[in-house]
Amino acid sequence: MLRPFCRSLSRHGRLFYSNSSARQEVSHAAKETQEDEDNLQDLNRRKRKTEWKRRQGGQSFLDNLVINVRGGNGGDGCVAFHREKWKPMGPPSGGSGGRGGDVYILPTPGLTNLSSIPKRIRGAAGGNGQGTWQNGKSAQPTIIKVPLGTVLRELLPGDSRRAKDEWEAEEESLEGLNPEERRAKLREDRWLHYPRYADDNVNRDVFKQAEAALWREERARRWARKQRTLAPINLDLDKTEEVMISDDAPLGIGQQEWLGHIVARGGNGGLGNPHFLSPINRSPKFATRGHEGERITLYLELKILADIGLVGMPNAGKSTLLRALTGGRTKTEVAGYAFTTLNPIVGVIRVGEDGTFEGELQGEHIFEETAVEEERLRQRELSERENPEERLRLEDNSPDSPGPDIEQRPGHDFDVHETFRFTVADNPGLISGASENVGLGHSFLRSMERSLALVYVVDLSRPEPWDELRDLKDELEKYLPGLSDKAHMVLANKADLLGGDGDQEAVEEAREKLRRLEEYVKTEMVVKTADGERILDVIPTSAKLSQNLKKVVGLMQKYVEQARIAGV
Repeated sequence: MLRPFCRSLSRHGRLFYSNSSARQEVSHAAKETQEDEDNLQDLNRRKRKTEWKRRQGGQSFLDNLVINVRGGNGGDGCVAFHREKWKPMGPPSGGSGGRGGDVYILPTPGLTNLSSIPKRIRGAAGGNGQGTWQNGKSAQPTIIKVPLGTVLRELLPGDSRRAKDEWEAEEESLEGLNPEERRAKLREDRWLHYPRYADDNVNRDVFKQAEAALWREERARRWARKQRTLAPINLDLDKTEEVMISDDAPLGIGQQEWLGHIVARGGNGGLGNPHFLSPINRSPKFATRGHEGERITLYLELKILADIGLVGMPNAGKSTLLRALTGGRTKTEVAGYAFTTLNPIVGVIRVGEDGTFEGELQGEHIFEETAVEEERLRQRELSERENPEERLRLEDNSPDSPGPDIEQRPGHDFDVHETFRFTVADNPGLISGASENVGLGHSFLRSMERSLALVYVVDLSRPEPWDELRDLKDELEKYLPGLSDKAHMVLANKADLLGGDGDQEAVEEAREKLRRLEEYVKTEMVVKTADGERILDVIPTSAKLSQNLKKVVGLMQKYVEQARIAGV
């Protein structure tokens, strides 16, 4: 006979159950609710960590930038006369001004971001000339360091982002002035006079001759500047260079450092009054001011240089894959929500002579570190709750805040003799419409242009991974026709999630899904090359468990070797 189930209220207004099975069901439901809350807290914690990293230091990833560059102004010349005992009327002794500093662009291998580059850059000014024939000191060059893979382009007149050059800026400053005021302003910007001699100088013939010579020189500089505009700066900074000293060079010349590509020249220094000394002008009382440095507007676009580029939808496992391939040396963000990776991250794959790679030897440490990171993050969240001041300090993102970042564990040595090395870029996930700048859009599609080969990463645990593959190829082609021809392989990641419990039916379903994916690649993803057609390799993997990665690394090495031999 079944025991009746009844529920009633106690004296204190609480429910109690007379059936033990009902109590077990309630306990089980409470556990599930607690697990859901824990999962939600874990998800929110990971998101907060990622948001903190985006705000860290007030800088976010930046791969395109417009900068206004000005060369340094030249120093002014000096109007002075030599005076010493027994020589009350000495000769003119004003020194000339120093040259303004040039501005160089230097590609630097250690940088991966444009966020450290200021939007306005001005070269150092040259020193002014002084009496007793002391010339001003020329300014040191200004060097702008940019990452390798940066494309540099000068913006031409007509572009709304372009700032005025030095001549256009001067014309703007003269607007609204009458002819007399305009002439006075032009002279003030170009000449220096001995005290109380300005009016006398402008009426003398020697000054008028010097002024005419100055205008002729200025017209020549204007013409040279205009000719430069006809051949604008367009540089592809994909490598560094070294200054080679000839064997025939004079002794005493040491190794010179390459400063980079000059983009804005500094102005010449002004002339001191001894330069205007002549038989008919024995006491010149005027000198010239330094020339203004060149003004130029540049557009910088960073395109990450990597041998292999990983292409996939958000949360397809690209970051986990890069960690597994590099043995945990590459600190990529791993989480269960979309857009965990906010900027391209490049890792180095080191391969031994027997095909063994670093990640294969160090794979057991990777997810141990991940567990340590999660535990430290959880402990930090608890401390924030207990200490309100600490929580407010972190929310304000103060400079002394250590943040929820994780200490870097020392890397493990790669004991196998290294014979080959290549780089792999973990690119942020693409979504449908990325070619139209949806999601992370163009800012990260351009990071794939420089890769020697592309590798698609799809989530095999999803119902129809071939649809992901089709969307990825379409977005690459819409962004840059022919870009998808760089694809060589399809990685069916997360294969461990299908049939992992030994369920034979699930295993057969996974095999069928993999077969359909291979069939789709053979029919719809064929790449046409100069030698014929290329069929993409389809490799099932589990980046989380480091399964089948040795084969993946071997194929990647083959792609890179072929591309390097072909000179791509």
